Amino acid sequence: MTQTPDDQSELDDTETLDNGPEKKNSGTPFRMCLATRERLPASKMIRFVCSPDGEVVPDIAGTLPGRGVWVTNQKATLDSLVSGKGGFSRGFKKQVRAPEGLVETVDQLLLKRCQATLGLAKRASDIILGFDQIRNELPKRRPGWLLEASDGAEDGRRRIVGMAVGIYEKVRIANALTSSELGSAFGRENVIHGLVKTGRFSDLWTRDYLRLYEFRQIDGGIWYTEVAR
Repeated sequence: MTQTPDDQSELDDTETLDNGPEKKNSGTPFRMCLATRERLPASKMIRFVCSPDGEVVPDIAGTLPGRGVWVTNQKATLDSLVSGKGGFSRGFKKQVRAPEGLVETVDQLLLKRCQATLGLAKRASDIILGFDQIRNELPKRRPGWLLEASDGAEDGRRRIVGMAVGIYEKVRIANALTSSELGSAFGRENVIHGLVKTGRFSDLWTRDYLRLYEFRQIDGGIWYTEVAR
């Protein structure tokens, strides 16, 4: 039997709805984005479930019960789905509603995961804060990450990054958070410069930060091998 375009659309919609949260040690599943129809690893997507009263709920950790749909981890993609007609309802096969501010809610949930990881790293003494303290730490060992507030002074950023690149040639920079967002992670009003030591928390930070970085679609990469003069 020959499939019509409508038949194919129906099959695609079926594929966007999963069978529940992933089981542990289930590998790296690929999912279809409800908005773009692109297949991507689940780690590069955001899962959404439907509450009993028909409201769309973001499932950042991917653990909420019930069947869910997936959207590419980019603010613009989610915004287009929310502002479009019937996007989530099509995916869930029933009438649902996206709450006001859903895109901002997802951004804040991803941010809070980053801040929580930084807070844990600080308590474990795996974080160095402050320009002078980082300058003294850099020669001792390669940093896992350098934290640079997106609204920090360019001159200070160039000096820290230039020093790190001069010693290690290649370093990772996290600049998707503002000074107040970094400060909140450490119970301070503002933080401009930070360093995450190599180790367990650096790995956790990589996981959480890359999701926020991709969602906010920050210009530029994360690896620095040279600094503009």
